[in-house]
Amino acid sequence: MTTRWGALGAWGGVALACATLAHAADEGADARPGVAQQGAGQFVKPSDDQLRDRLTPEQYQVTQHAGTEPPFRNAYWDEHRAGLYVDVVSGEPLFSSLDKFDSGTGWPSFTRPIDPGAITTRSDHALFLSRTEVRSTRADSHLGHVFDDGPPPTHLRYCINSASLRFVPADRLAAEGYGAYLDRFQTAARDGRGRP
Repeated sequence: MTTRWGALGAWGGVALACATLAHAADEGADARPGVAQQGAGQFVKPSDDQLRDRLTPEQYQVTQHAGTEPPFRNAYWDEHRAGLYVDVVSGEPLFSSLDKFDSGTGWPSFTRPIDPGAITTRSDHALFLSRTEVRSTRADSHLGHVFDDGPPPTHLRYCINSASLRFVPADRLAAEGYGAYLDRFQTAARDGRGRP
């Protein structure tokens, strides 16, 4: 059940999915390296023409020109499954469902990034407002903004555009090369916690 300022997570079934993935990983079902195992220096941002071809028009506008998608009409504002949110351009892990909450704004909101080094921030004075813009570190994708009106423990609200993200469900982490993050979801499911 999602509650305002409460951590999201449909943990029923997540423990089973995580156990299945752990078994598959132990069996070597998919040992190919993914973005999660790559070093920061290995990503080369595609050219503008390649990005236009690869991304939807909305993804391109949001990530490359600091656009904003409409609230409540985007892919992940109401996503409740356990998993990772990665940069749509680079595949870099950015946010976890373990830190997602319902802010009531119509955009996916998180209390923190999965790794502080995965994002950068800078001042944004567009629209005659003073805000803090959030960008991905590797691809320099515009993600959204961070505000200081979030829930504990951070009191931050990372208000992120779905168009800048790709969701990887917990039961697909190992298969898509993000197996290093699986233990966070296994631990949270086992302990009945909403956060790692």
